[in-house]
Amino acid sequence: MPSRWAVTAEDAAEDARRKAEKEEKKRVKAERQRKDEEARRAAQPSPQPTGHDTHEEGRATKRRRLSRHDDDDDDAIRTSTSAAASPDMQLFRYHPKTWSACRSITNFDLLNHIEEGSYGHVSRARAASTGEIVAIKKLKLDPIRDAGFAVTALREIQCLQASKHRHIVELREVVYGTAEGSSHDHIYLVMDFLEHDLKTLQEEMAEPFMPSEVKTLLLQLSSAVEYLHDHWILHRDLKTSNILLNNRGEVKLADFGMARFVGDPAPANLTQLVVTLWYRAPELLLGAKEYDGAIDVWSLGCIFGELMAQQPLMPGKNEVDQLAKIFTLCGIPTEANWPGFRRLPNAASLRLPPSSNSGNTSSSFSSSSSSSSSIRTKFPSLTNAGSALLTSLLALNPAARPTAKGILSHQYFTEDPRPKPTAMFPTFPSKAGQERRRRQASPDAPERGTAPKLEGEVDFSTVFEVRDGDVDGKG
Repeated sequence: MPSRWAVTAEDAAEDARRKAEKEEKKRVKAERQRKDEEARRAAQPSPQPTGHDTHEEGRATKRRRLSRHDDDDDDAIRTSTSAAASPDMQLFRYHPKTWSACRSITNFDLLNHIEEGSYGHVSRARAASTGEIVAIKKLKLDPIRDAGFAVTALREIQCLQASKHRHIVELREVVYGTAEGSSHDHIYLVMDFLEHDLKTLQEEMAEPFMPSEVKTLLLQLSSAVEYLHDHWILHRDLKTSNILLNNRGEVKLADFGMARFVGDPAPANLTQLVVTLWYRAPELLLGAKEYDGAIDVWSLGCIFGELMAQQPLMPGKNEVDQLAKIFTLCGIPTEANWPGFRRLPNAASLRLPPSSNSGNTSSSFSSSSSSSSSIRTKFPSLTNAGSALLTSLLALNPAARPTAKGILSHQYFTEDPRPKPTAMFPTFPSKAGQERRRRQASPDAPERGTAPKLEGEVDFSTVFEVRDGDVDGKG
């Protein structure tokens, strides 16, 4: 039995008919194009032959014509070219952005060393071309990957490039250069230079910041943190040494060595070894691997207390001592005021008072009131609204802490004294800029056995006016 897909005589005849129709269409189309071309050439004057348009013996070169639309396109191109050549028309050129090589560190003159952090060395420098003072951070290379580029450096560059805010330090460019005594290049970050950091400044201040000044500083910090969280960035190392202040009262957040992008929900198995110990949230100390912007809010609470007291709020010696200081100030955690804290990896090793295991409402209220009273005792000059704000920032339960946006709308910033304008902030000599406070030198005590000497002629006529008859100068 023949296959149903076999080619029969009828199929062959049908294919031949279709092929003939296609060939006829091609012939008719080619004839129409030839006639159109002849008509167009007859309507135009014949151009003068040039060396580019002719072959030997002056014969014109062949030109392929596909369709009638091609002729229309050629006419349009010729018209636009002639219009562009006229003096009244200008041709706009758009140059796309291209990648360029990094500049060398030799374009900057290093002035003095400022500090060394966990992820780089920071120095003050001057731009050779403009004379502008900048801060340059030399990134530390990864020793595990044979002097490779550390992932923390990549994250810092990525987060700084994505953070364009008034109160976040600006990354101007990335430069490279060979360090002395090294066989490979180093990467440098060129950033804004500010005269102070809050930690060093508070150590030099005779008195702490005024309440109105604390409000201004905290508002600027909260604004920067709000911007980071809105753009899915966790700083993860907020502390006074990473907060810069210029002589105009403006704060800028710096040092993004521990920062990283997150999502909603946050990535699983985040590293818990983040944030400097004195500013580390209790959930991190208990081994939490899933966290969000609440850890930055806790650090803001620690900074708030440090600005008021002019010293670190909870300076623990180690993780255990840090937890003890937190529980002393903020109360003992319970299942009522911090649901689920017992499920954290390091919570099993905690030995808490028996009352903390009850988990009833009264114990939760007692713990909350104890925290508020401890904060009020430590800061007696703080108002009720300020005490409530600090208590909420230092809540043991991360879910109970306000967001950075909620901090900005708190009642504490609307009551007297109002936040001080930045233009009225006091100025201080910059330790990073190697400035010293000018003091009038006092004379030394006279040495024993010496007498005062007046050498030469001394004229007091411009100081004393001697009246007639006063021989001895007595009035």
